[in-house]
Amino acid sequence: MNNKELITELAQRTNQTQQATQKMVLAVMEQLLTQVEENETFQVPLFGTFEVKKRLERVLINPNNGKKMLVPPKLVLGFKPVTNLKERMQKGGTVDE
Repeated sequence: MNNKELITELAQRTNQTQQATQKMVLAVMEQLLTQVEENETFQVPLFGTFEVKKRLERVLINPNNGKKMLVPPKLVLGFKPVTNLKERMQKGGTVDE
């Protein structure tokens, strides 16, 4: 599903115009980005939680030449689905079940 299809589907389900629906989706995404930039968690009900995690500095060894490389620490975005969604995906089910 691409962005246009998502907006169309949400507009139909909520009886809103596509322009109003697009503004709402953009507002949600902007809030998600704001929370992530502030290292806060962002919970989406019935879907999951987005959170920023810090990967620590680590040493890797290049398998080709055996040289050690230092990988600096960095921030990564993590996602943890709600239990119900995780169980559905593991069973190969769909959201419609």
